[in-house]
Parts: sequence; structure tokens; C-alpha cells
Amino acid sequence: MVMGELEQEAELLVIGSGPGGYAAAFRAADLGLDVTMVDPAQRPGGVCLYKGCIPSKTFLFLAELIHDARRAERMGITFDKPRIDLKALREWKANVIDTMADGLVSLSNRRGVQLLQGRAQFESANTARLHDCEVSHIKFRHAIIATGSRPIPFPGTDFKPGGRIMSSSGALALADVPQSLLIVGGGYVGLELGTVYAALGSRVSLVELEGRLLSGVDADLVEPLQRRLNTIFESIHLKTKVASLQETDDGVAVILEGDVEKPEQRFDRVLVAIGREVSVTDIGLEKTKVELDDRGFIKVDDQLRTTDERIFAVGDVAGGLMLAHKATREGKVAAEVIAGKPSAFDVRAIPAVVYTDPQIAWCGLTEEQARAEKIPIKVLRFPWKFSGRATTMGAPEGLTKIIADPETGRIVGVGICGRNTEGLISEGVLAIEIGALAEDMALSIHPHPTLSETEGEAAELYLGSATHILSPKIKT
Repeated sequence: MVMGELEQEAELLVIGSGPGGYAAAFRAADLGLDVTMVDPAQRPGGVCLYKGCIPSKTFLFLAELIHDARRAERMGITFDKPRIDLKALREWKANVIDTMADGLVSLSNRRGVQLLQGRAQFESANTARLHDCEVSHIKFRHAIIATGSRPIPFPGTDFKPGGRIMSSSGALALADVPQSLLIVGGGYVGLELGTVYAALGSRVSLVELEGRLLSGVDADLVEPLQRRLNTIFESIHLKTKVASLQETDDGVAVILEGDVEKPEQRFDRVLVAIGREVSVTDIGLEKTKVELDDRGFIKVDDQLRTTDERIFAVGDVAGGLMLAHKATREGKVAAEVIAGKPSAFDVRAIPAVVYTDPQIAWCGLTEEQARAEKIPIKVLRFPWKFSGRATTMGAPEGLTKIIADPETGRIVGVGICGRNTEGLISEGVLAIEIGALAEDMALSIHPHPTLSETEGEAAELYLGSATHILSPKIKT
């Protein structure tokens, strides 16, 4: 250590202040540990708060308002064409972010968590060097790595600030509403942001290398969304490859290979949404015993402990689903283990939500996964065209499905496509976690008329007692 550099000690050093990091820091502090949390950002929140979950859902809510206004026309209410004030939209997003970020700072202070702005790099299994920080060195008893992930650029390009080839972060900056936008990738990020830009007035085209959107999600859940996207996107090209992207002064020149009539096209902007890679480079892992797996994720056990007994890893860097709520649970588990509590990451169902219109949510075993692994299942489907509440909302295109063990009736998976699935899926998560039977869900009274009834009636199909759809046992 250089003379004059400030060194301090901490029981727990948390590297990264996203949902996994701050959840770990807060839980550890609640359990009486002395916690220091380090991040290049000035305030906690991570990518989720500043460049991901929160800004995207802010804009998706506004897109939903626009779509609902158009939907209301056939119900007898006509609104004027929306006037888009980009400056006001950006200010609203900033206000949302600031409110939440300030709340996290307040919670950190009230819990006694020390927040340090800087970049941490391991020097050994119990010391770290802090760059661009008032504190130069930290000696710790334990550390939690929660450095998250970043968007993968298209080969041969990079994401330049203000560039026309954008990552999700660049798209959420909402510099303008381009007349034409190409989305590369048919995953949830591309579909969500495509929905936003289409609502704001862009002509959106999408290309996906696979033969379907949202690979990994059951096809019957994706079908209603695909029908909807076909009406709001200018084009969707499946089994199509982007051969090259070339940014010019006034747009992006694109060469496509596959299901397209015109291979050479030009777009005002391009959103590259082909996945994310973990942020574990340049944090000094080589100075520790931490090991990576063959996919580049940090190896952890069910207590989130790495191959270095002093160091834990949570969130995206630990592999699995790259979801904020998974990172939050993992952060809490790691903190509890460090505090000496009997804790482990032992979950049966991690919910996932695609915030498009309609939304898609699922948890537990999917139908396609069960078929691939030859797991016996009974699938119970309740189309929303039989739902009174969905009909009143003008949203009958949805579907609720329950996947159950055919012998015991135990619920092992739930999938929903439709309005407000972000909230509906929680009943499915709880059912799977407690080992509930389809009969339990069927005999739980659901209020009428609600979308939650679709879960109750899907479960009633198992008993042959559904009211608004003929059950298979009595169908003639």
C-alpha cells in the first residue's frame, strides 16, 4: 500500500449495488454485520434501476396507455391522437429513477451500510483495491460479488454513446423517435422495447435467427402476443440473420439473410438485443480462488459460496435466469449464510414476465420442457375468451394454463398470457412452492369477475367442474 492511502476494514464487502448487491447489504446489516458496498454509480440500484427494469417498465406503462386509448374506440370512447413530448417523457423517467434511488440511499444510511463510489478489484481473498474512490484499500472477512451483466454487442460493432446502433440502455435514453427501427433479437428485451417505440410512432421491424419469438417460452403462450405484434410492428422476420450492420451519418445500412424480400435495407436506428454477458473481467478474480464455469459464470453452491470460502456471488454473475428478483433472493441467502444462519437458495419456481401487450408470465415447469425431458404432465388450458373480466376489458386473446402431475394433481408449472399477468403469476408461484394440488387452487374461491378466475377455472378443469368452459371429462 502506498503511503497516505486510506485503508479500512469491513466484515462484509459487497461489490455491486444492483438488486442482488443492495439486498445482500441490507439483509446483512439487519443481521448485525458491518457492511460496505462499492459501486461505480453514485447511488444504489444498478442496471435494473437506471438502465433496465424500471425505465423500461415506465415507458411500457405509457405505451399501454396509448394502446388502451386506441382499444377504447371500439367501446365507444375516442381520444385525440396522442401528442408525444419526449422531453417530458425523459423527465418522468428521471423522476421515477431519482425517487427510487434516493429511497435506496436513505435505506442504506438508516441501516448503517457504508456506500462507496468506485471500482473494486480483488488483491487477495480478503483484500480489495478501490479505484476512483476516497478509500484505497479494504480488508474484509467476507465479500459478495454482485457485478451483474452487460448487453452483448453485434459482432464487429460496439455501443457508442449517442450512436445509431443501440443497446437496451441506449434505447431507453429515448434520444428521439426514429421513423424506422430495426430490432435484432426476438427475446423479451427486443419485444418490450419494440412495443414502446411502435406505440410512440416508429415503424418497427424485427429479425430473429430462430424460427419463433421467445424461444424457451411455450408456443401457445407466445401465439396471442405474436398476433398482436403482427399488427403493431411493420414486419417480423424469423429464421433471418443479420449479415452486417454499418452505421452511417444518417442511419444504419443492414444486410439480411433469410426470410426477406429485400436483403439490403436502411434504418434510422438499430437496437441490438441478442443477450447479455456477465461483468466479471477486471475485478481481480485471478487473485482469489474463485473459479468460472465453461460459460463464464462464477461457480457457486446452493448457499451462493464460490470456490473461495470467503467470497460469495449473486445475481447474473452466478448464472441461471438473469432476473432482478432472483438476484434479490440470492443476495439475502448469501447474507444470511455469512451471518451464520441456516439458509440456502432452494426455490421451486422463479417467475418470469414479459411486459408486452399482452403480457406473458410463467413459472415452474414449462410444457415444452416437460415434453423434451419426457416428464408425464397434464395440461389444463383456460382461454380468456371465456373470461367475463377479459371480455369487459376487450382483452379476450389471453390464455391461462396449469401444468400438473397426472397422478397426484400437484401443480408443477403455470403459464399465462394476457393483461396484468405480472400479478397473476404470483398465485402460481405460491402453489408450486407449497406443493399445492390443482384441487386446492380449484376449491379456493376466486372473486368474480376477475382475471384471477382464469386460474381457478383452469384448475377446475382437472376436477371436471369448470363453469365457463366444458371440462374434458364431460365434453360431448
